[in-house]
Amino acid sequence: MDDPANLLPGTLDLLVLRVLADGPMHGWGIGERLAQRSEEVFQVNQGSLYPALQRLRRQGWIEADWQRSEANRRARYYSLTPAGARRLDLEVRAWERAKGAVDRVIRGEETPGPARA
Repeated sequence: MDDPANLLPGTLDLLVLRVLADGPMHGWGIGERLAQRSEEVFQVNQGSLYPALQRLRRQGWIEADWQRSEANRRARYYSLTPAGARRLDLEVRAWERAKGAVDRVIRGEETPGPARA
């Protein structure tokens, strides 16, 4: 998916938080990990990834500090905060509910609900 705008709102944030739950990573590595784990379905460009990282920092869900990369270059490494871990848990539960609802619609399943006139 070349255009992250095609993702549901908030999905990129969820994916970034999930990747960072595995440990600190620099921005380029986050993008690579998203592509790898999604079998290249999500190829997030820097113009979308870095604004998302800044938004997550402002929310207090991730933090950043300068470190040396594997190539011995200075890179900003991002890590999940405790508040970010809690947010990730909430987002995963919300995603599971939404995914179930979409699956039911796609399969054409009817679920019991309030009667409509």
